Amino acid sequence: MNTTKTLCFVIAALSSYAALVYRLCQVRSNWRDSAYRTLVVTLLLQSLTFTMGAVAMGSDSFLGVGNLAILVMHVSAVAFCVSAQIILLRWAATAEETTRKARYWLIGGIAVNALLIALFFIADGSDRPASDFNTGSGQPLILTYLLVFIVSQAVPCVTIFRQCGPYARMTGKVSLRQALQLLSVAAVMLFLYCLARTVNILTAASGIDIGVWQVAASVFSAAGIITLSLSLTISSWSASATKVAAWARSYRSYRALYPLWRDLYESSPDIVLEPPGGSVSDLNYRLHRRVVEIRDGWRDLRPYIDRASNGIGGADAGASEESRQALAEAAQIRQALLAKRTGSVPDDNKDAGDFDDRDTDNFTAEVEWLTQVASAYRRLASTT
Repeated sequence: MNTTKTLCFVIAALSSYAALVYRLCQVRSNWRDSAYRTLVVTLLLQSLTFTMGAVAMGSDSFLGVGNLAILVMHVSAVAFCVSAQIILLRWAATAEETTRKARYWLIGGIAVNALLIALFFIADGSDRPASDFNTGSGQPLILTYLLVFIVSQAVPCVTIFRQCGPYARMTGKVSLRQALQLLSVAAVMLFLYCLARTVNILTAASGIDIGVWQVAASVFSAAGIITLSLSLTISSWSASATKVAAWARSYRSYRALYPLWRDLYESSPDIVLEPPGGSVSDLNYRLHRRVVEIRDGWRDLRPYIDRASNGIGGADAGASEESRQALAEAAQIRQALLAKRTGSVPDDNKDAGDFDDRDTDNFTAEVEWLTQVASAYRRLASTT
């Protein structure tokens, strides 16, 4: 169980350091921004919190003082929560409101930390077993210390969750809205950590052993911190991630269209304006060219497409109408390619028609439709 808890602390610390290093790489261009400086301080406190947690799991003393790592972890966690709340204010509130509310949070954080430090030393926390700070061991001062700490974590979680929803709806920036949505998810996870931690303390004080379920608090904490790290950095990498995702979708479509394009190209080599190549350095251009060339090859087949053959047997009974249509058009293309090779022109062909009157101005929709046709075409080819 201790191994799992230690691993959760390490994972949370690593995610915190990754977010911190990522943000520090932007220090030159952002240092004059007060919100950026607050964010760096928050990530420093977050990293310190979970580093001390990992240290506390590995040793009973820190700098020669018993349980000092636990105290530092709790104090920095309180400061970290206050700093995260101030970041949210800087993101979404007016300057005047941010200054006023930030002052209250700072005063509250300092008061809570002073109370925690006082309770720690009054209860002789440095001379107690480290396990006392997990369960309270029925000691009133230690129980008070732990419950004060948990409340100090739970209150910011509730306030952040309540604020994120309205702020996310108000903002017009997509990256900020995504950050606020992730921050609300992190707040929920960390609030669940507070609940699980409270259950651990109260069940131990009552002499109830909940066994492996004690680990739930550490799991919620690690998951919440990873989500929080993502929320605090998403505004700077979301645009790049969106571009990468768009490139990946385009590449999948480019590859999926290949079997259909290849057979149309073999049937009508003139549809290709440039020699075929395997490079995807200019993927958007090549995807546009592939769509245009498929359409041109499809046009060349119109005299060989039999209007009387507008469907195919054996279609999945649960398939959507669009999937059935894609399968039918793929079957017509195969039949038309065969008819062109044999030189047989149907009596009732589609020479005067054009793509079943589909709107070809919406490129994204066109790629999606042609990808469905190409997928159906590939399935038909594999069954023959």
